Amino acid sequence: MQTPVPALTHSLKALSAIIAKAEAHCTAKKINPAVLFGDRLYPDMLPFNVQVQIACDHAKGAAARLSGTENPKFEDNAASFADLQDRIARTIAFIGTVPESAFEGAENRTVEVKAGPRELSFPGQFYLSSYAIPNFYFHMATAYNILRHNGVELGKVDFIGGA
Repeated sequence: MQTPVPALTHSLKALSAIIAKAEAHCTAKKINPAVLFGDRLYPDMLPFNVQVQIACDHAKGAAARLSGTENPKFEDNAASFADLQDRIARTIAFIGTVPESAFEGAENRTVEVKAGPRELSFPGQFYLSSYAIPNFYFHMATAYNILRHNGVELGKVDFIGGA
């Protein structure tokens, strides 16, 4: 299996740049960042800061589970832009430690995931392409959309990461 680390790292760096724009927006418009942190697209959806935390969790989880590496636990307590940037940086740092060789044969490994009360089991390739990557981008896109909805000047290039 090809390592997902480069693509995840690229997108996490894009997410970091998006958050930097959100922080600059709050400063320029004198908006309390807590307003954005608690905002959500719909009442039954998770707020902005949690969307970022979960995107990071899916990135590090994919690298760890597919490589057979211990998945580090990060506390879900981001209360500032600096906290979110730190979480992204720690995620990038962790996934960067997983050698490409650790993904050899991962497509055939069984990946176990606890999702709320459910215990899920996937073949490695299906886990990556149909669970981890879609979840990562869902939460990244939701964080982006919350910021865009709140007037942060973002575009497609910001999301894609200047590709």
